[in-house]
Amino acid sequence: MEIKSSILERQYRKYASEYQKAAIEVLESGWYVLGKYCKKFEHEFAAYIGSRYCIGVNSGQDALTLAIRALGIGLGDEVIVPANTYIATVLGITENGATPVFVEPDEYYNLDVSKIEASITPRTKAIMAVHLYGQAANMAQIKEIAERYHLYLLEDCAQSHGAAYDGQMTGTFGIAGCFSFYPTKNLGAFGDAGAVVTDDKELAEKIQMLRNYGSRKKYYNEITGVNSRLDEMQAAFLTIKLSHLDELTQEHLSIAKYYDTHLLNPCIIKPSIRCGSTHVYHQYVIRCHQRNKLQKYLLENSIQTQIHYPVPPHLAECYESLGYHKGDFPVTEQYADEVLSLPLYIGMTIDELDYTINTINKFMME
Repeated sequence: MEIKSSILERQYRKYASEYQKAAIEVLESGWYVLGKYCKKFEHEFAAYIGSRYCIGVNSGQDALTLAIRALGIGLGDEVIVPANTYIATVLGITENGATPVFVEPDEYYNLDVSKIEASITPRTKAIMAVHLYGQAANMAQIKEIAERYHLYLLEDCAQSHGAAYDGQMTGTFGIAGCFSFYPTKNLGAFGDAGAVVTDDKELAEKIQMLRNYGSRKKYYNEITGVNSRLDEMQAAFLTIKLSHLDELTQEHLSIAKYYDTHLLNPCIIKPSIRCGSTHVYHQYVIRCHQRNKLQKYLLENSIQTQIHYPVPPHLAECYESLGYHKGDFPVTEQYADEVLSLPLYIGMTIDELDYTINTINKFMME
């Protein structure tokens, strides 16, 4: 049996007739950018998250970049960010000329709140919380710190569509929540797409201008903007998938629970959930002290896995100028050496799960 890490076409087939109908409607409408389908999705996604405004953009990274830019964060400013996040989170900061200040993660792979305050300086302008792998970060304490130091609180929700902390949806705790709708996400488009949610009217209007060349009215440019617009086709697809998101989330949770129950190999560290947080399992991430050997063993048995992520941003070649070295963030670096994302996708069968689990349970470390 061959097991892939992800099979997107099964999710497509689940609602294929709805997607096909939407595609024809968009094509026949004759309007393909910033039209009624984008407005409909923005309205429905804002309502789902519990925000007043949603601004559709071209990608999750653009959501981060434009939210930071709209807040006036730039050269000379610092943004606190988890050291173990995906590079896009950091790129959203540096694209604006600001400096990322890395903080180690906790046992749940999110910001360790006990280490945030030591990283705050007079140049700190914001804290970027990342709900990595789909589990909500410790937002009560992060928000309290942000408010006490008068810092913006931003959320990278690229992997946490539908996750909550203390019953409140991720993306609604700070000034803005930034979402990716990349095809592999729990709420994924059929191409690149993203959005920013906020309750701040002024911020929403500024991001709306920034995404469209800096204009409210065509050819009248008030500020220097970019071209980052959620197109009508992706918006139509996302509206359909959003209507099924709770069902899709339950399937993710069922697969994760099956892994939790049946993975019995003592070499494996399974994910745990913080009290008060919910997890939507964008990824089911285990750890193993001999991760590379485990991954090789699984591939030899036709099971494909992924590493999220093998190189922490502070050690990325593109950020050599920041002056970090191996050993600067030992927890992050340990996670990078040990994490492994197991196959998890909509339509995954019990036979596929059993084969994956039984193979892992037979793995032996040296």
